[in-house]
Amino acid sequence: MMGSEQGFTPIAFYEYLVDARRKLLDWVRPLTLEQYTKEFPFGKKTIRDTLVEIPRAEWSYGTRLIGESPSAEHPFMKYYKTDFAPLEGAWRDLADRTRRILREERDWSRMVEWRPPAGVVSTRPVIMRASAGGIAIQMMLHEVHHRAQVMAMLRQLGIPAENLDYSILKFERREVPA
Repeated sequence: MMGSEQGFTPIAFYEYLVDARRKLLDWVRPLTLEQYTKEFPFGKKTIRDTLVEIPRAEWSYGTRLIGESPSAEHPFMKYYKTDFAPLEGAWRDLADRTRRILREERDWSRMVEWRPPAGVVSTRPVIMRASAGGIAIQMMLHEVHHRAQVMAMLRQLGIPAENLDYSILKFERREVPA
C-alpha cells in the first residue's frame, strides 16, 4: 500500500488514477477484439470507445491547461479504430505529459478560456471558462466516471473487475495484534 502521500495535491490524485488505470488495463489487455468492441447499452457503447474517451479528454484538458486550444481532430481519435495495444502505449506517453503539466501549474485559481470545436458543447459558438484547478478536477473525475462504465462492461463479460477505490489503492495499512 501507498504510505508516502504528503497530503492532497493534483499530482497525488493523478498518481492514484494512474495506479487504478494500470489495474483496469490489466483486465482489458487479455480481451479479444470481439470483447473489446462488443456493444453495451451505456457509456460510449464499447470498452474501446469508452476507454479512448478517457485519454482523448485528458489530452484536451491538458492542452487547455498549457494555454492551447485543442482541435476536434487530435492524437487519440485514431484509437477508436484500433485494437487495445496501440492505445495503451499512447496512454502511457500521455501520462508523462499530464504529470509534467500538473507539476508545472503554479496557480490553480488561474482562469482559462477556450472555444470548444463547433458542436462539442453547443450547436452555437461558445466560450468556456474555468479555473486551472477546475479543469484538472474535470480531467480526473471524467476518468473515474468512464472507468466505472468500463468496469461494469467487464463484469458483464464475466471478468471480476474488483474495487479500485482510493482507500483500497492508497491508504496505508498495518497489521495489528489480535
